[in-house]
Amino acid sequence: MTTTIAITGKGGTGKTAVAALLIRHVVRTDTDCVLLAVDSDPDTNLPEALGETVTRTVGDIKEIALKGLPPDVDKMQVLESKIYEVLIEKPRYDLLVMGRPEGSGCYCYANNLLRGIMDRVTKNYDLVMIDTAAGMEHLSRRIIRNLDFLLVVTDGSRKGLATAERIRDVVQELDLGFKKIYLVFNKVTPENRDSLQRYASELGFEIAGMIPFDSELAEYDLAGRPLADLPDDSEAVTEVGRIAGLIGI
Repeated sequence: MTTTIAITGKGGTGKTAVAALLIRHVVRTDTDCVLLAVDSDPDTNLPEALGETVTRTVGDIKEIALKGLPPDVDKMQVLESKIYEVLIEKPRYDLLVMGRPEGSGCYCYANNLLRGIMDRVTKNYDLVMIDTAAGMEHLSRRIIRNLDFLLVVTDGSRKGLATAERIRDVVQELDLGFKKIYLVFNKVTPENRDSLQRYASELGFEIAGMIPFDSELAEYDLAGRPLADLPDDSEAVTEVGRIAGLIGI
C-alpha cells in the first residue's frame, strides 16, 4: 500500500522546508522505503531545498497529449514514457516536478490522461510526498489521488491561519478523502507558542508539530544551501522528525 502525504500552506510559511525535511528524515531513517517526492507548486522550490537541479518538468511534456501525434497512437503510453524521462532518480528517492500550467484553455483530456498515468506511477512507491501550493490545483483536479495525510503549514501570522482555514474548507467541500488533516506551526517563538495553540483549538485543528524558529535553517535558506544538508541537531530537523513519527513515516 502506498502512503501519500501532501504539504500545503500560505506562501512564505515554510511548507517547502517542511516537505524537504520530511524527505530528509525518511531518506536517513528508513532505508527500505521507496520514496517519490512530487513538487506540484508552480514556483518549484523543492528541488533547490533538496539540492537538485531540474531542467524539464511534466508541464513541459504534457502538451504532447494534445497534439502532434497520429490518431492511432496510444497517447497515454507516450505520455507515460515522457514522464519517466523527466523523473529524477536518486539513490534514496525519486523526484518528479509538475511545473507550470501550459497556458489558457481546457486541458481536461490531458489531465485525464495524466491522472491515469500518475495512478500507475505512484503505485510503484511506498511513500509519495507532495509539496503543493495553497490552491492545491493538482489535488483539486485529483491528478494525484488516494491521499492519506494533509499537513497544513502556517506561521504565526493571522493571514497564515486564515489560509489554513480556507484550505481545510476546500478539502471538505471537494471531499478529497484525506484520512487526517494536521496543522503544522513553523517559526514558533516562546512568545507566540501559547497563543498559536489557542488559535488552533478555536479553528478545530489538531496540531502535528510546532517547529521553532531556527536561525540555522534561515541561514541555509538565505544562502541557497540545501535544507537536506542541515545537521541532525538542528531544532527544525528534530521537530520534523517528531512530526514524522506522529504520522508513521
